[in-house]
Amino acid sequence: MDALPQNSGVQARNGNGSGRKPTTREVDAHVGVRIRERRVLLGLTQLELADLIGVTYQQAHKYERGINRVSAGRLYDISQALQVSVGFFFEGLEESDERPVTQRQRMCLELARNFSMIANERHQQALSSLARALVEK
Repeated sequence: MDALPQNSGVQARNGNGSGRKPTTREVDAHVGVRIRERRVLLGLTQLELADLIGVTYQQAHKYERGINRVSAGRLYDISQALQVSVGFFFEGLEESDERPVTQRQRMCLELARNFSMIANERHQQALSSLARALVEK
């Protein structure tokens, strides 16, 4: 299971609150977090993403952690693999009131990933019905 770590050491967005321009390192970290968020939402492992964009698992991992900078061409490949526009990776970068991803948000991402991995459509429908029933209580 490729669950999100409790403390990845990187905030999902700049959130510096100072009104200053984000540093290059903050931008790299932000883009990496956005790559990871979208990959997990689609139910892909790092290895699957790496195969889709033609890099090693280790390189995909470094992109997500903001350790290695993503080139423009590679970012385009990633956007195609994750079915989003290139601009998606920069959304929220300038927002000053952003907070780190909460435990609840992590659980929602993991739930979405696990749900997408259920092959049986009837099981997916049953799980959706259960969720709706729990909300009504």
